[in-house]
Parts: sequence; C-alpha cells; structure tokens
Amino acid sequence: MNKPTILIIDDEKDMRKLIKLSLEREGYMCLEASNGPEALEELTQMLPSLLIIDVMMPMMDGFTLAQRIRSVHPSIPIIFLTARGDEWDRIHGLKIGGDDYIVKPFSIGELIARVEAVLRRTTHIPVQVQAFDYYGSVKIDKFGRNVFVNEEPVSLTLKEYELLIYLCNRLGHVFTREQLLQHVWGFDYFGSERTVDTHIKTLRLKLKSAGSLIQTVWGIGYKAEVLE
Repeated sequence: MNKPTILIIDDEKDMRKLIKLSLEREGYMCLEASNGPEALEELTQMLPSLLIIDVMMPMMDGFTLAQRIRSVHPSIPIIFLTARGDEWDRIHGLKIGGDDYIVKPFSIGELIARVEAVLRRTTHIPVQVQAFDYYGSVKIDKFGRNVFVNEEPVSLTLKEYELLIYLCNRLGHVFTREQLLQHVWGFDYFGSERTVDTHIKTLRLKLKSAGSLIQTVWGIGYKAEVLE
C-alpha cells in the first residue's frame, strides 16, 4: 500500500530537500513549499495527509500559516519544525492545533518516527474532500498516489506521477520545459530539458489510450487537456 502525501513547508531549501529525500526513501510522496503563500496555493490543488511546517519563515511565520490552514482544513495533521525550543513556543504550537513539535537539530530517524506516530493517530480522509480526480478516462487517487486508466492501474515512477499531477492540476496551462524542470524536478536540478521530453514520452506510453491527455504545444512545451 502506498503511503500518504506530506507537504514540507520550510524556507531553507537544503532542509526541505533532506526531509523530502528521507521521507521518499520510506515510500512517502512529498510536496514542497518555501513559504506560507506557496503552501496555501499548493493546498488549493491537493490536500496532503500531513504538513511539516517550519515556524521561523519570512513573509508568514509557521504559527500564522497553521492558523490560516486550520480555518479551512481543521483536521489536517501538523508537525511544527523549528530551531526554537522554548517551552512557550512548544505550548503555543500545540495549543493552536499542532500535533507534534520537533526542535532542530534532530535525527531523520526521530522525524520519521514522529511522522508515523502522528499519521497513526490522525490519518483519515475528510468527507468534504474528494479522494479522486478524473480527467477523461484517467482517475488519480490523490491520497494513495495511484493512477488508473479505464479503472486499470497504471504504474508510474515518482517523477512521472509528479509531472502528471502538476499538469493536470493546471489544465490548459502551457508550460515550457524549463518551467517543468523547475517546478517538478526543483530549481537546483541541473539536468537537460530533454529529461522532460523523455518523461512525457514514457508517461504517454503508460497512459495508453489516455496518452492524449498530455498535449505538445509546438515551439513552447506541454499542457494537460481532456480531449476525450
């Protein structure tokens, strides 16, 4: 069974990458945001099973962000991550709805154990949130990270899945290869733009009859569009 999706919100890129890599090794699907507004935008596209929020961030601190999120999604689990270990901060974080509070520096083993503990206590799918998105004959299980074409399961790599989700969440929007590299692979990825072409090709092949969902916009890049 695929593990849940986790959104990591931290302005330190190296910290986000470390947490993301460690959780993905455990089978989790991870999304990233570098600040509060990015996180709020991400939550309009997909509701993760858990949020890891750094408290000390520019633009919007983690406590304020958590309160904003809680006003819309009151049940989503939150783990606060911070370099501040003051008792008041820990108490405040828990009082405003945090499910756990981890002080930096920490071991990856501790983080994973706490993530698993919080998910055991809280994992559920809120009734007001759809578990599946449909794009013609393509069905995407947002919580289990499963994809189906005509109800038949399709096996995708992590990057193929992230690419599909990114395009489908923005139907009709045309992205250049460079934009897709930045948003799906990350700003620190130094590979060729041909990486995008290769993943698009294999994604279409795996989607079989629904491969037309991913459209080439000649001279620009790619978009997702339901043509069925």
